[in-house]
Amino acid sequence: MSKPKRTSRFPTIDAPEFSRDTTLEVLSNQRRRFTIHYLKQHDDRQVSVSELATQVAAWEYDKDPDALSHQERKRVQNALRQFHLPKMDDYGFIEHDAQRGTVTLSDAAASTNFYVDSLTGSDIPWGAYYLALSALGFILVVGLWVDLYPFSLVSPLTCGVFFVTALAVSSVGHFYDNYYRMRLGARDKPPEVDDQ
Repeated sequence: MSKPKRTSRFPTIDAPEFSRDTTLEVLSNQRRRFTIHYLKQHDDRQVSVSELATQVAAWEYDKDPDALSHQERKRVQNALRQFHLPKMDDYGFIEHDAQRGTVTLSDAAASTNFYVDSLTGSDIPWGAYYLALSALGFILVVGLWVDLYPFSLVSPLTCGVFFVTALAVSSVGHFYDNYYRMRLGARDKPPEVDDQ
């Protein structure tokens, strides 16, 4: 039986992109982020709601899926079925067949990369890192300009090479952090689970 055509005020799966507000709304909830992460890893097949709920619960409770209690699985499964999956379906992120109990990532969501900034207690935000690097550069340039010791011991060429190298290494690190660590579906576990 085919899914009935919906009339919704939300974007449909035919939309090539998601609006910023839509994306923020969907990604504002951890269970929905975990759902997208899992479906990104399995975007070539349908996933049962039971399978999805088991994995989302395992990440949420930081347990092996086999160690979950029936109540923990059921709690997550009920929340997914009653609230999160219908909402994600309305927004066009997934295709949820409630009668069959299956979920598939929509074509639009499969072709979109979603990034989640997740900081642990030891992480320094990239903005603060670049601010510190800029401050160091400013101090070095002023020290060279006024010929202040110990800056006068360093040639302007050496200073320039240092900062170009530092910026290049920082850019590679930032790209890796975003694309491989913070992108939903890029790793075995969602970014916020890896960081716990």
